[in-house]
Amino acid sequence: MDELLITKIQNIVQKYGKERQYLIPILKKIQELNKYNYIPQEVSQYLAKYMQLRESEVYEVISFYAEFSETPRGENVIKVCDSTVCRVNDNVKTVKSLESLLSIKMGEITQDKKFSLEYSPCFGACDISPAMRINGKTYGNLDKKSLKEIIESYRR
Repeated sequence: MDELLITKIQNIVQKYGKERQYLIPILKKIQELNKYNYIPQEVSQYLAKYMQLRESEVYEVISFYAEFSETPRGENVIKVCDSTVCRVNDNVKTVKSLESLLSIKMGEITQDKKFSLEYSPCFGACDISPAMRINGKTYGNLDKKSLKEIIESYRR
């Protein structure tokens, strides 16, 4: 791990504090440092040591929350809501359209590493379902045309 990354991690922790209650926002900020939206094992190990936590405490949070990943993802993480409301409003059609547009299946990363496609539990966009998030931005009332426009806007 390089010195610049270590300094960035330390700055993030100092901003929040070393208490375990701040682990989720700290991990979120650390994951944002990585171009491929994940937290490598060496980073979680360093963080545990720096915050004086057990490695298992950090790992439990990373593995429990869908927001975090231990493996590389695309630069743009597409999360399709898989709640009951979105399923009733045909999120299957949304997934099939995305898979076609991106030439990948659910859970995969595009060859150029620009996009990854994942399911997400409900994120509170039931009024605009079917819905998805890309890098935390929510899109709803999705159809084939709107999906194509949204994906193209991220390819630029």
